[in-house]
Amino acid sequence: MAEPIVVIGAGGFGREVLDVISAINEASPEAIWEVLGVVDDSPTPANLARLEKRGVTYLGGTEVPLGWQEPSSYVVGIGSPSVRRVLAERYDASSFQAAVLVHPTATHGYDVSIDHGTVVCAGVRLTTNIALGRHVHLNLNGTVGHDTTLGDFVSVNPLASVSGDCVLEDDVLIGVGGVVLNGVTVGKGATVGGSACVVRDVPPGVVVKGVPAR
Repeated sequence: MAEPIVVIGAGGFGREVLDVISAINEASPEAIWEVLGVVDDSPTPANLARLEKRGVTYLGGTEVPLGWQEPSSYVVGIGSPSVRRVLAERYDASSFQAAVLVHPTATHGYDVSIDHGTVVCAGVRLTTNIALGRHVHLNLNGTVGHDTTLGDFVSVNPLASVSGDCVLEDDVLIGVGGVVLNGVTVGKGATVGGSACVVRDVPPGVVVKGVPAR
C-alpha cells in the first residue's frame, strides 16, 4: 500500500518534488507514495492553476494537516533553508514523518547516508563516503564529491558542484552553477552566489560571489 505524503510548498521546487515522487512511483512495480495534496500559506493563482492542471489537490495553509488525527509523511519543497527549518520543526513536533525522496536517475557510490526530509533530484551524482543531513535539497544535476558532509537544511541548486573533502554546515545555500573546491568548509548559514567558485573556507552567515568567491 502506498504511503500517504503531503508536499509543503506550491512553488517551483514544491512542484519539482512532485516530479520526483512521480518518477519514484513510475520506476516501482507498485506506487510507493500517495500524494494527498500540497499545502502553502500564500500560493499564487498561477501556481494553484498549475497544481489543478496536474490533478494535485491544494489542501490549504501549512497548519491544515497538523490537525489530522492520523499524521502521514511530509516533505518540505521550499528552497529557503531558514523557512524549511521552521516548517520541518513544526511538523516533526506533530508526529509527522519526514520522507526521503531520491529520483531514480540519481546515482551514488559506496557509503552514502541520507537523513530524513532530504530530496535528491534527477541527475544528481553522489560519489563515495558522503553524509547528507536532514532536509537537504540537491537540485537537478548537482554533484557531491567523496568524503563530503552536508549539514541539515543545506540547499545545493541546479548544476552546482561540491568537490571532495568538503563540509557544508547547516543552512548553507549554494547557488545555481556554484562550485566549492576540494577541502573547503562553508560555514553555517552562508550563501554562495550563482556561478561562484569557492577556493577557501567561508565564514558562517556571509554571502560570497564571483570567481574566486569573495
